[in-house]
Amino acid sequence: MGQKRQCATTIINTEQMKKYIKMVISMAILHLSYTASAQEIDTLFTKRKIDYATYIGLVGKNNLEYSAEKFNINIAEANILSAKIFPDPELGFGFADNGQRRMNMGYGFNSELSWTLELGGKRKARIDVAQNEAQLTKLLLEDYFRNLRADATLAYLLTIQNRHLLDVQFNSYQQMKKLAEADSIRFRLGSITQVDARQSKLEAGTMLNEVYAAQAEWKTALANLSLLLGHREADTLLYPKEDFTGFDRNFILQDLILTAQNNRSDLKAALQHKNVSQSLIKLAKANRAIDLGLSMGVDYNSYVRNVIAPTPSFTTVNAGISIPLKFSNNRPGELRAAQYGMMQAEQLYRQTELTIQTEVTQAFYNYEAAQKQVSQFNTGLLAEAKAILDGKIYSYQRGETSLLEVLDAQRTYNEVQQNYYQTLYNHAAALVELEKAVGIWDINF
Repeated sequence: MGQKRQCATTIINTEQMKKYIKMVISMAILHLSYTASAQEIDTLFTKRKIDYATYIGLVGKNNLEYSAEKFNINIAEANILSAKIFPDPELGFGFADNGQRRMNMGYGFNSELSWTLELGGKRKARIDVAQNEAQLTKLLLEDYFRNLRADATLAYLLTIQNRHLLDVQFNSYQQMKKLAEADSIRFRLGSITQVDARQSKLEAGTMLNEVYAAQAEWKTALANLSLLLGHREADTLLYPKEDFTGFDRNFILQDLILTAQNNRSDLKAALQHKNVSQSLIKLAKANRAIDLGLSMGVDYNSYVRNVIAPTPSFTTVNAGISIPLKFSNNRPGELRAAQYGMMQAEQLYRQTELTIQTEVTQAFYNYEAAQKQVSQFNTGLLAEAKAILDGKIYSYQRGETSLLEVLDAQRTYNEVQQNYYQTLYNHAAALVELEKAVGIWDINF
């Protein structure tokens, strides 16, 4: 009787050993297929690593829109040269013939050189306007780069965030794919129902689609870096090296507002716009002054052979001054327009000053909130969510919990990770926006 029991036990152990060997072989095969699938998901493409310092330097040199804006400086300098030009002189020639051939009345030639003498300081006023406009153009270009630098930095940070979000989706897919493969084996061994095996396989397929979507967003962000750099290699994407580090700062709001009022290029441009308006008023007043027309001419009359009144040939020299009658001074439209422009520039300057104060205040509070959110994650939220997920998976594999609980834990862990990386991005972006609002820049990570 004991011998029969021993034989039965041996048979059972043999069957269990066969099942164990079968499971190990199946897991090995599935592991190989999983590795191949992972390689297929992370598609290879040509990429060139670039650090932030190099990237932002190339943006300043190669960005096409910024390069186009730089031509405004050349245009403004050319306008200064144009403003320095004196009025051109005029040279005229004439011929006279009375048409009396029978009476031999003769003919004549005349020539005249005329020039406008500008009075009232018109030329100096034009030069002042052109120089002030050139200075305004330089400040506007500086403000353009202030915004471009911030936008380029945000684009760089976005690629880092999208890479982390892709990793979250991909790791989640890996976890679910392993679970689906294990469920397939457990179903064949009779440990779970076919519905549970199908459910885990369906979830893995759904997560794979999310991986593809995250991958597309990441590559789209990488392509945007090439646009900002004026990069023309369509088959190569720039790949950032850095991570979300080095974005902690301590600021005092009142100091930031004072610094912004001293540093912001758009406020300097608003002040310079007032200078341009003042120079336009001076130009309008100068244009109301009377200009003198100076002229000098030579006339030649040929010999008149008329028998009644013969006249020898002669040459005359004349000079003259012409004074325009400035009836247009009774209609001071240009002067009034310049004066209203000055009043408008004053209001815009005050509005810009108020806007800067508001922008700095808002950016400061947003940065403070982002700092608090980052510190919240440092209390162990990620580790707690990971521990819950691992516990649910372990319990599910032992048949102590349902697949739905595992999926809920997986989604919670994904959301915590996604919120973490989005919070890191928001923290870095808040610092970028704050320094952009203040008009300072010390970002280098």
